[in-house]
Amino acid sequence: MKLSVIITTYNSEEWLRKVLIGFSIQTFDDFEIIIADDGSTNKTKAVINEFSSVFKYPIQHVWQEDDGFRKSEILNKAILNAKTKYLLFTDGDCIPRNDFVAVHYKYKQKGYFLSGGYFKLPLTISNAITTADIVNQNCFSIFWLNKNGLKLNFKISKLTKSIYFAKFMNWITPTKRSWNGHNSSAYKNDILAVNGFNHEMKYGGMDRELGERMFNNGMLSKQIRYSAICLHLDHSRGYSTPEVWEKNNAIRNFNKKNKIIKIENGIDKIDS
Repeated sequence: MKLSVIITTYNSEEWLRKVLIGFSIQTFDDFEIIIADDGSTNKTKAVINEFSSVFKYPIQHVWQEDDGFRKSEILNKAILNAKTKYLLFTDGDCIPRNDFVAVHYKYKQKGYFLSGGYFKLPLTISNAITTADIVNQNCFSIFWLNKNGLKLNFKISKLTKSIYFAKFMNWITPTKRSWNGHNSSAYKNDILAVNGFNHEMKYGGMDRELGERMFNNGMLSKQIRYSAICLHLDHSRGYSTPEVWEKNNAIRNFNKKNKIIKIENGIDKIDS
């Protein structure tokens, strides 16, 4: 296999099912899927079992006990379980367009990580999307989204089907080429070189902090937010607090100022 897709999840079975349907119809299929599960119940395991024979390679379900928000730890465990040299990261609430994996594989490059984005949907449309809508790609149609109640604005241009327009928009967009946990990829060795995700960080900026340390290590990034498209399904975030954000921002500011590359509490603390 040529690539590993790492999908984070936590007790969000219906959204994960929609995401896995999206990955089951990719134009590029030479990849494995690793579910990085931060303590979900057996309902999530049941969804994964539904898809056990759908993909070219068996799904890996990497699970840890529910002990609060520990996304960094479960991601590091998933990284260590990956069987390929190139890793694509996304979340269990982001439905990929059918060329999502192909785009990441096409644009991968030594010394770079790829920075993608998402198009955020309201809860009503998130619920309305059916299996058929994903399989026939209706949910990526501007007409279909508008018909189902989406108010159109400039952000809808992310869903362009024009390769040339996407390249142009990637070039001119003012959005930073940051590491975005819902849509980024890199070589495994480049992630290991900075000791993976930071266990000191909870929700809020932990993904970007990884990218910032990769920059400190001399890496560059490529913008593909208009080329690698995924739809973000709406949900609440009960784990987000001002105190956690304050701590995370302090860690990021310190690491930026001091050009930190390898954090102390990272992937090398995971028991093999």
